[in-house]
Amino acid sequence: MFGKGPNIQGLMKQAQKMQEKMAQTQEELKKKTVEASVGGGVISVTFNGAQELLKITINKEVVDPEDVDTLQDLLLAAVNEGLKKSQEMVQEEMSKVTGGLNIPGLF
Repeated sequence: MFGKGPNIQGLMKQAQKMQEKMAQTQEELKKKTVEASVGGGVISVTFNGAQELLKITINKEVVDPEDVDTLQDLLLAAVNEGLKKSQEMVQEEMSKVTGGLNIPGLF
C-alpha cells in the first residue's frame, strides 16, 4: 500500500540538503562582487551578492557644483545598475542550487 507512493522522508532529506546548500551559497555570495559604471566610467559602484553597496567611485571631473542634478542622476543610475547586476548574480547562483526551479521568496 505505501511502497509505491512518493517517499516523503526522501523528499524531506532532499529539501533539507537544498536548504543547506542555499544557505552556503548565500554566504559565498556575500564574498562575490559585481561592478557597474555609468557615464563612460565617471561613476562606478561595487555591490556584493547580499545586495550591499560596498564602494562608490566618482571621477572628480564629473563633480560640478553648478550641476549637482547630473551627478545625482549618474549616481542613481550607477546604483540601480549595480543592484540589478547583483540580483542577476544571485539568481544565477541560486538556480544552480535549485536546478532552475524558481522558488518564490528565496531570492
